[in-house]
Amino acid sequence: MLSIAVLSLSLVVYVSAETLPDFLAAGKCANVPIQDKFDLRRYHGRWYQTEIIDNPYQPYTKCINSFYDYNDDAFSFKVNTAGFSDSDEHLKLTGDIYPTKEFAAAHMLIDFPSVLGVPYQIIETDYDTYSCVYSCIDWGDYKTEFGFVFSRTPQNGGPATDRCKAVFKRNNIDFSKFVTVPHTAECVYRA
Repeated sequence: MLSIAVLSLSLVVYVSAETLPDFLAAGKCANVPIQDKFDLRRYHGRWYQTEIIDNPYQPYTKCINSFYDYNDDAFSFKVNTAGFSDSDEHLKLTGDIYPTKEFAAAHMLIDFPSVLGVPYQIIETDYDTYSCVYSCIDWGDYKTEFGFVFSRTPQNGGPATDRCKAVFKRNNIDFSKFVTVPHTAECVYRA
């Protein structure tokens, strides 16, 4: 809660200075539907971020991959996300992603140390090929908006991209904001 208060105060300072931080844009979050009858067990396993709306909270820019370890007792995931920075340093974050009582299972909360708790909304997934994820918070007339194309393979421009591009467009999320996450032969996946 303290991090939300600090971020809110920061936004007031930025707005009063007429300079917005990169992660803030005018407008409201899209009202997206989420995956119906979401099965947390089937979501378990490795996912690769292949396209994203640039996210300053992620310290890596290439080879981004996550392992979602489902815990049936906790009804949540322990998530290890890793990748390489622009200077080729291997970086890793560990946290939890879980549903809350207020929302359906496909609308979860991201809980990582030093990262603002934000929604993790699975708009659509087939569990085996792609997952289209939206994360957005409204701040009055502004929004902090992130989108992710997850693929079960580290393939850019493949079926996950094609499917999620259509899903995001259908939900009025500007796919031109997405950048490609490089996945090359030099990538080592250690999440």
